[in-house]
Parts: sequence; C-alpha cells; structure tokens
Amino acid sequence: MSGSDEDDSITKKDDVVQRLEKFRGHSESDKHWVHRREFILRNKRQYKGKVMRDRLLSLSMVWANNVFLGCRYNADIIDKVKEMAEGIEVEDAPVFKTRDDIMKEKQVR
Repeated sequence: MSGSDEDDSITKKDDVVQRLEKFRGHSESDKHWVHRREFILRNKRQYKGKVMRDRLLSLSMVWANNVFLGCRYNADIIDKVKEMAEGIEVEDAPVFKTRDDIMKEKQVR
C-alpha cells in the first residue's frame, strides 16, 4: 500500500468514526464509547439499512450494558453479543457477582 493509499484509508476511517459520533449516548463516558464504537465498527458490514443499523446499535448497547454495568439479558442475546464482540479487549472492566455467587462463597467458608 502506497503512502497515499494509506492516507486515504485513514481519512475514510476517520470519516466513519465522525459519522458514528451521533450514536453516542449523551452521558456515555469516553471509555464506554470507545469500546461500543469498536463493537459497531466490527459488525457494521452485517447490518446494512436503517432497520439493521438500529438493531446493531441496540445490540451494541446490550453488550456495553452487560460489560460495564452488569446488566443481565436473555442467554441467547448475551451469547450473540459476546460472539460479535470477540477480540475487543476492555481493560479494567468491572467484575459483577450475583447474589447467588455471594451466597455460594459464604457457604464455602
């Protein structure tokens, strides 16, 4: 790839990143947005058209809510978004324990 082709590729990616900015949540932190945007970028080719784009945005929120907030969803949905997010490295992601996990730990002691 020549220098010019590389510059064009970077410019196109920057344009896509800028267009995605309108889908960022009002109170979404930079950390959450960077990872959710990566999720969207990785999967955008499979979700073309407005209806499919809305579905992708919804799935990206499910994934982010699960990873960053510990929200729980139907197992089929969680499996789907985890597969879609494969390879996305989130540093310092919080670890959530359910009440059942805490109770099990107390019983072992």
